[in-house]
Amino acid sequence: MKIPAFKFFILVLFAFSLSGYSQNVKLLNIDQLNERIKNGKDSTYVVNFWATWCAPCIKELPHFEKLNAEYKSEKLAVLLVSVDFKSKLKSAVIPFVKRKNMKSEVFLLNESSPQEYIDRIDKSWSGSIPATLFIKGDKKTFIESEFTYEQLLTEYKKL
Repeated sequence: MKIPAFKFFILVLFAFSLSGYSQNVKLLNIDQLNERIKNGKDSTYVVNFWATWCAPCIKELPHFEKLNAEYKSEKLAVLLVSVDFKSKLKSAVIPFVKRKNMKSEVFLLNESSPQEYIDRIDKSWSGSIPATLFIKGDKKTFIESEFTYEQLLTEYKKL
């Protein structure tokens, strides 16, 4: 009788430890994003700008997760940058990331002036999301559009 009780205890302990795990969502400003990208010049970066309230963004997020998983060995870094309000970090962004079991690096943009950060990311950006920045070395491509997986893969392979 003691062995099944012990097994039950271990199972419950394991379940609680898993439920306590969640993806770490960090606040990040544009300077920090640029520094993060600069520190890995030999990597390819796919930086997606999205929000929890944006239906096209939510629809395409699994494609970025798939790209990240399938091409990790090619030194690909997928950075998912939420443009939700900073006040929504704990109430919306973290629960969303946990619910979707997102594995890519997730950040919440910590900037006060949208027009300033939009221009610093890409002068052609109107500000609409989803939007994605592809970077490999000195080559940059910015696309303000929703992707299918095939389209995302095509843009990634162009770099």
